[in-house]
Order: sequence, then structure tokens, then C-alpha cells
Amino acid sequence: MSMTLEQLRIFTAVAEREHVTQAARALNLTQSAVSAAVSALEARYGVRLFDRVGRRIELTESGRLFLVEARAVLARAAAAENVLADLAGLKRGSLSLAASQTVASYWMPPLMARYRERYPGIALKLTVGNTETVAAMVRDGAVDLGFVEGEIDEPALTVIPVADDQLVVVTQTGRMPKRPKSRVPLRAADLKEMRWVFRERGSATRSIFEDALIALGLDPATLDVALELPSNEAVRAAVEHGAGAAALSKLAVNDALASGALTALNFTLPKRQFYAVRHRERWVSQAERELLAMAADKTSATPLRKRPA
Repeated sequence: MSMTLEQLRIFTAVAEREHVTQAARALNLTQSAVSAAVSALEARYGVRLFDRVGRRIELTESGRLFLVEARAVLARAAAAENVLADLAGLKRGSLSLAASQTVASYWMPPLMARYRERYPGIALKLTVGNTETVAAMVRDGAVDLGFVEGEIDEPALTVIPVADDQLVVVTQTGRMPKRPKSRVPLRAADLKEMRWVFRERGSATRSIFEDALIALGLDPATLDVALELPSNEAVRAAVEHGAGAAALSKLAVNDALASGALTALNFTLPKRQFYAVRHRERWVSQAERELLAMAADKTSATPLRKRPA
């Protein structure tokens, strides 16, 4: 008996979570059914896909290699379903999306809401990661479209500008460095005297800030970096509590600037663009084309969401 798409879906769900119970819950299946599907694959092909370590499971090397192929097969199956959905006039179907954190938190929600209002039969699923992670997911066929705030150098991908974003350097109000009180722009020497909170490596926000430092002749490694944190929200919270200054999207700190919790420093950073990312060689469904058109249509944009007071 050949493997089935359902077995591949179950294997992929378990592999991504490395947890049978969580996979079963996500798939709305019993734990025994999930375990049986994985065991059937291993027994049928005589390959161990997972190591059982106590109560935990971990992908074997064979499992990691198979996961790439399983995702590719599922992506092709989803593409076939989307072809039929196109024939039904966008009344049914789905889109799997991935977005880097700034885009996912502040730009994607209103876009997704507008899309669902226009096409209620198209289900949207969003996964969040940094720019590098999103690019890899699109390249590997794990998602249909990606949306990122950093440029991507990947020959297999097509990158489409869809929106602008402004980075600002902020600090806790009351902890302003001495020199900026005169509103004179920060110099390299001023930056070296300050303490910083950075996003994680692989973040486009961090890359753009580091490029600006290098343009000033300043090695980012020489800065006093107190913390490296994996999200805009974590960085903003740390800065609000006095951990140091940070470069963040203005979208992520608008409320804190308005309330006076944070102050923007006089250090100009370049505007950046948000990009849609898709695989060059994969068929573009009508559902994807409509979302891309909506993303690029600035006249239909709605205000970005704000944090509750």
C-alpha cells in the first residue's frame, strides 16, 4: 500500500511540533490515529523517522530529509486544489502565508481582514518568523506567499515591493543621552556610549540598523548590547523599562511615542520596503493574484492596528 496524503499531513504535523499530542489536537485526530499513521510509514519503508527520547520525540536525519519532500508533495497537492478553487470562482480554497514579525503584527492583519471580507470562502493561514525563515518557507514550498521587511537574495524567489516602512531609534523617555538634548544628530561616538537592545540575527530590522552603523564607520560588534530579543514587542518592552535604546519600525512604537513612554532620537535611518515573496517556478493561483493586488493597492489600505490602551 502506497503512502497517502493524509499520512504525509500527519507526519508533517508531528515533525513540525515534535509532539504527537499537539499534532493530534491540531489535526482534530486521536493520538492513537496519529501514532499509527507515523508507525505505518516507518514500518512500510523500514526507516526510523523519529527518535523517542523519554516522553519527547525528535526527528532523525532520515526524518529531516523526508520532511522536505513531504512538504513539497503537500504543496503540490494544495496547488492542485487551488486550481479547482479558481475554477469555482474563488468561492472555496485556501492560502498559506508566512510573514516576518513587523509585517505580521502591524501590516498583515488589516490586509487579511479586507481579503476575507471580499473572499470569505478562501481560508488564510499565517505563520510568523523572521525574514530568513519566511524566505526558506517560500523556497521549500511550505507556504504559498511570504511577506517580509528585508531584501532577499534568493534566485528561486520573486520579490515584489508592496509598502513602505520607517525605522526609528528610540529610548525610554527620561534616559535620553546627553548630546541629543541639543537636537544635534547622533554621531558614531554617541552611539558607542549608549547601551542597546537588538533584535535577533536574521531579523531585517537588525540588518538595516547594522548597515547604517557600518556606513558611519562603526562596527556593530563594538556597541554595548545589553539584550538580543526575538520580537518587536519584547524589544519595545525592554526599552520602555530602561534596558537601552533600540532601532524599531515606527509602526511598532507609534503608541509608545504618542504616550510619552518612548522618545525618538535624532538618528536618521533609511526607509525600507515591505515585500511579497513567491517562488518563481510555482503556479500562481487566482487567490494569490488577488491578495498580491490588494497588498499593492495603497488606496484600499485601512489604518494599522494599535495596541489597546
